[in-house]
Amino acid sequence: MRKIGLTGGIGSGKSVVCKIFSTLGVSVFHSDEVSRYLIDHDQLVIDEVKRIFGHDIYRNGKVDRKKLSQQVFTNREMLKKLNSILHPVVAEVFNGWIEKCKSSSYIIKEAAILFESGTDKELDGVITVSAPESIRISRVMERDGTTEEEVLQRIRNQMNEEERLSRSDKVIVNDGHRLVIPQVLEVHNKLKG
Repeated sequence: MRKIGLTGGIGSGKSVVCKIFSTLGVSVFHSDEVSRYLIDHDQLVIDEVKRIFGHDIYRNGKVDRKKLSQQVFTNREMLKKLNSILHPVVAEVFNGWIEKCKSSSYIIKEAAILFESGTDKELDGVITVSAPESIRISRVMERDGTTEEEVLQRIRNQMNEEERLSRSDKVIVNDGHRLVIPQVLEVHNKLKG
């Protein structure tokens, strides 16, 4: 079984591409969703987050995502601390998940910061979903109800597009002009064969 990473900058359309792969019967591990779940439900993670960010980072038993985002996307050191809490636990969950997928020809591990976390070194290839920055900004502002500056802060905390593309094995362009499904089918057929 081959382990394929899927990444892309915020607002690039990773979720859409993952849904297409899922529809094709490919098992997809959503690292970002697992992280969001752990930060609200895993007591060890919760305790560490509270220790570093303060007890008031949680409200009614759930992390205050807006407050946490303001801290981590304006301070790289705090972002590194948060990632150091989450990444080992997400990796552990992934390793348990992958045991159930042994009969697959390949699986997808989706993660926004695949290269930044070093996860790419554990995989057999990486697909990047790419879209122009202006489109990505618009998508995130509409999706999250955030300002352009807030989206730009998040973008600045991710690897730049050129480097991400140069380190990828395949690129799926999601710019609103090129059809995404045929690109995914082409990648899928190559990975299956």
